[in-house]
Amino acid sequence: MNDGPLLKFQVITDTHVTKDPDHVHNRNLARALEDIRRQAPDSDGIMHAGDITDHGYPEEYAEFQRIWHEHGDGLPPGFFASGNHDVALGYWPSRLKAYMDATQMRGPYHDHWVKGHHFIFLGSEKGLELFADLSDEQLAWLDAKLSEGEDACRPAFIFLHQPLKNTVSGSYEHQKWYGVTQDDKLKDVLSRHPNAILFTGHTHWELGSANTVFGGDGRLPLMINAASVAYLWTDEDKHKDGSQGLFVEVYPDRVVIMGRDFKAGEWLDNVRYEFRIPA
Repeated sequence: MNDGPLLKFQVITDTHVTKDPDHVHNRNLARALEDIRRQAPDSDGIMHAGDITDHGYPEEYAEFQRIWHEHGDGLPPGFFASGNHDVALGYWPSRLKAYMDATQMRGPYHDHWVKGHHFIFLGSEKGLELFADLSDEQLAWLDAKLSEGEDACRPAFIFLHQPLKNTVSGSYEHQKWYGVTQDDKLKDVLSRHPNAILFTGHTHWELGSANTVFGGDGRLPLMINAASVAYLWTDEDKHKDGSQGLFVEVYPDRVVIMGRDFKAGEWLDNVRYEFRIPA
């Protein structure tokens, strides 16, 4: 009997790659990819929750592609959401095209099946400075996608750069880093799909902070803050040097999420969550 996971993947976010190859953000991404390769050579995918680049400039995407090529040898496919730093401001069609060309994603929102599990990426359809703007069409698409498949209890993994208000670390009103224009509408869609697990970035809040995991309020599904590869933020509302991400293992009866300190090359002992999958 095989007791190993059915699926293994990593969640990274907020890499903020710049055009300078020696910038700490760029070096942090290279180090994170090397760490993933060492720790999870049998990974099934790397999921990026947005802010791939610092400004969405062509030179930054070129540097991102160089890092991924040079340090991603042997790694599984990467799948990418867009962040506000990637597509905000500027001429929207060209901003969106640059993100799509660099990542080979199909549009501002897209989905993928990996080993029988659904991965859904949401994204802004307007170049707003901070918030994500999701059309009614995207929300209806999400609702339909979450209804696909034979097993409604099997977890579906969703990735969106900005968190919903008053859910995970940094998203509380006084912290000011929530950011979905259609907050109530998206919550309404998610409330119909308790098997969903939403991963977000944007806040940079370090793993293990208060509300790293939003455990639901009886209506909403699980939501997880994925910290940042470039730099971190604390509950004291202060910048912190560091680089973190998540390793996820999916078993027939549970999902295990573990925090990784890429800078130290160590597991975060206080960041390990196990969620049961309903029978």
